[in-house]
Amino acid sequence: MNKGTNFFSDKTICCGKKILTLTKPMVMGILNCTPDSFYDGGKYVEEKEIINRAETILNEGGDIIDVGVVSTRPGAEMLPIDVEKQKLQGIIKLLRKEFPEAIISVDTCWAEVAKAVAGEGANIINDISGGQFDENMFQTIAELQLPYVLMHTRGTPSDMQKNTQYSDIVNEIIYYFSEKLNHLYRLGVKDVIIDLGFGFAKTMEQNYELMKNIKEFSFFFKEPLLVGISRKSMIYNLLNTDANAALNGTTVLNTYALMNGAKFIRVHDVKEATECVKILSNINI
Repeated sequence: MNKGTNFFSDKTICCGKKILTLTKPMVMGILNCTPDSFYDGGKYVEEKEIINRAETILNEGGDIIDVGVVSTRPGAEMLPIDVEKQKLQGIIKLLRKEFPEAIISVDTCWAEVAKAVAGEGANIINDISGGQFDENMFQTIAELQLPYVLMHTRGTPSDMQKNTQYSDIVNEIIYYFSEKLNHLYRLGVKDVIIDLGFGFAKTMEQNYELMKNIKEFSFFFKEPLLVGISRKSMIYNLLNTDANAALNGTTVLNTYALMNGAKFIRVHDVKEATECVKILSNINI
């Protein structure tokens, strides 16, 4: 890798009174407060478990705690909005009390929930639907002036794997982001992070086609790119194993993504991810 890969960046993300400066890639540690997530469902439901997991993320060098209460694995059903909002409000309030300086990202597709968690101190909204589930989401993000993770998908988690027909997946997703970003800019949204949505409405082969061409996105868009492939089926199905044995494959793909322009990696295994960033940063000096 050489300095032409643009591993470092002077891009900043404004999280209220906190500023993320992308002088190195950021590690987003996953805090799944769900009973049924594909890898760690049920581990972080009680208050003590939630606090311990958040503390581990921060102690292992995580830059962001990414909190979700709804499983988005293929086939999963969404929670009622009021239930999701109540759960997330309680968790964000708890985390903000215990970790007042932490950067907290919240997974939600709903404008009402985004407003509620912003009121409790959430710093980033991470929307797997790219504004497709709630027509008010983009306007709400503009009003909140919070950074927004804009992801690509089709359909809902319950049916997304029936929506994998593309003529040219790379160009179609570039077009998708171009349209969405233009809409967000017109509304006055300033900080957007783009997520290609690995595993969402994509076959294993399509996921690897996107990974192979990831540099196209980091060059085409000025917005920082987030990659979330941690322990996903695109790894363990290829290797004929399971999510528990997918850490090595995760690190390989995270390394490739970082070397090709990714600025955020969303992971279950924070220590290994921060080591990956540190090693690549040292090579780039």
